Amino acid sequence: MVKPVTRINVIPNLPEPLRRLQELAFNMRWAWDHETIALFRRLDRELWEETGHNPVWMLGLISQEKLQTAAEDPAFMANLSAVCESFDAYMSDKGTWYRGHYGKLKKPTIAYFSMEFGITECLQSYSGGLGILSGDHLKSASDLDLPLVGVGLLYQEGYFQQYLNADGYQQELYPINDYSVLPVTLQRKADGTPIKISVPMPGRELYAQIWKVQVGRVPLFLLDSNVPENTRQEDRILTDRLYGGDKRTRIRQEILMGIGGIRLLEALNLRPSICHMNEGHSAFLALERIRQVMGEKKLNFYQAKEIMAASHIFTTHTPVPAGLERFGFDLIDEHFTDYYRSLGLSRDEFLNIGRENMGTYELYSMAVMALNLSAGSNGVAKLHGEVSRNMWQWLYPNVPEHEVPVDSVTNGIHVQTWVSREMATLLDRYLDPAWRSDEERADVWEKVDTIPDAELWRTHERRRERLVAFTRLRLGEQLEKRGAALSEIEASDEVLNPDALTIGFARRFATYKRATLLFRNPERLKKILNNPEFPVQIIFAGKAH
Repeated sequence: MVKPVTRINVIPNLPEPLRRLQELAFNMRWAWDHETIALFRRLDRELWEETGHNPVWMLGLISQEKLQTAAEDPAFMANLSAVCESFDAYMSDKGTWYRGHYGKLKKPTIAYFSMEFGITECLQSYSGGLGILSGDHLKSASDLDLPLVGVGLLYQEGYFQQYLNADGYQQELYPINDYSVLPVTLQRKADGTPIKISVPMPGRELYAQIWKVQVGRVPLFLLDSNVPENTRQEDRILTDRLYGGDKRTRIRQEILMGIGGIRLLEALNLRPSICHMNEGHSAFLALERIRQVMGEKKLNFYQAKEIMAASHIFTTHTPVPAGLERFGFDLIDEHFTDYYRSLGLSRDEFLNIGRENMGTYELYSMAVMALNLSAGSNGVAKLHGEVSRNMWQWLYPNVPEHEVPVDSVTNGIHVQTWVSREMATLLDRYLDPAWRSDEERADVWEKVDTIPDAELWRTHERRRERLVAFTRLRLGEQLEKRGAALSEIEASDEVLNPDALTIGFARRFATYKRATLLFRNPERLKKILNNPEFPVQIIFAGKAH
């Protein structure tokens, strides 16, 4: 796809009574607030769908006539007033978890680094579970009022959108993201010029500007290398694609996120006391923080490393060695010779920080570096913690496996993101409102037993009916794009049984995700799927990556 030569920003001319729609659109709290979503959908249902549930884009396209009609509609204005009142109460709440435990809010003290953030579908900065976890992490931090800031990259083309061709094979598209219609804001100096940072590259500096996504109370800052100061095309397109390009592109992306992310925080006058690496992609940040402390306190590398390790947290997600990021020593030499010399390290000393023996050869492992430079590390489930301790025991040769310093914190979800509007309404009716903010309270969830069975089942059925309707619509669209026969397209209106037990398998189709596990016992599966008394159906969805 050809990138635009120039951009024209169309700013909606909102009538005065509707001015706050812009504020609501640019704060991602709407992504987990059913009432705000319903408000935007009410404004123009078709446009809401056409823009991919993107309120910023929608407000730029909606007609002045519709806006004026809404501004003169007492019912809509009452709806808007109620949504704004809820938003203001959320943003100014003094009774949050953090304030209750730690008092007055300070500047962000925790920086959370991730290669991807899955906040909502209109912001294509994620590809799978890692990004969904990161997005939920920011949303939960917002609800708790944690003094946290997110750091990552802003991708011009994001992660690919897939479709099936006429032969049934996956094909990829990379639509260009137009930042002027996304809920992102360019960070500027007092004189109006963009704030920029730079990181060292072979023979030059790589520059990047900073965009901000407001996620409730939490800011997410994203780096973008498509700036005029980068005279090489390879530098301008560095942040084009999530997980795109070859190993040289990947190491440069990770240098920008890790080292550049710390410099981003410095440029914004933020000095977090803790940096959390969500996977090893951002592990170069630890080197940059060590370098800073060496200069400030006149320490050598090893002294600074011991001091800074306590403020580095590393979360590993991958249960198999093949899924980890590693680079050849040639790429390390190309990109880090001057850098490790500035740290007072020899080549061997620097390579030892991330060295991993692969049998007949060695590579530089981002996970090994993160483990070596962090005092705290964790897997994402109890079993995964056990697997990780076994996987990394070679790093701690004199330590018993059960004492290898990799703990576990089981992945959770941001409840309000994943509870449907129908179910949320039902829970509001029978449960303490604390289910939205104090999810861990057992006494709140005990009252689920007071929900009448008939109401709970009907709510469940409505949600399944919506899933089936959505699946039929999406399948019909796919068949049309593939040039399928009219009879096949029409038949898509009848696929799936809205009354059957429906099991969804929606994951990336990487080998270790075990998508074929279901077919280990075909005869048993056949009996389950063909049982007329208890019908079962399965929906597979995902990307081959």
